[in-house]
Amino acid sequence: MKKSNITPQDYLPSMGEIKARWALQIGAAKHTWNQLTEKELLESEGHKVLLVDMIQERYLFTRDESNRQVNRFFEKHMSWRH
Repeated sequence: MKKSNITPQDYLPSMGEIKARWALQIGAAKHTWNQLTEKELLESEGHKVLLVDMIQERYLFTRDESNRQVNRFFEKHMSWRH
């Protein structure tokens, strides 16, 4: 049997792909977190940790709740399984 040369990285999106997809989802993110400005969302470039920090600070959520919200958003809007 021939061994496959495919690595896990072959399935992961590049940072450029993440940024491009994020730019397309700014409207949905603004709708979800309307206390964040479009500028703030764009500047986050879809980095989950930055988003969690901003959401936690602006909405006074716990870190866990902020993480849950960001993960839910990414599963719904940023999934590569679509």
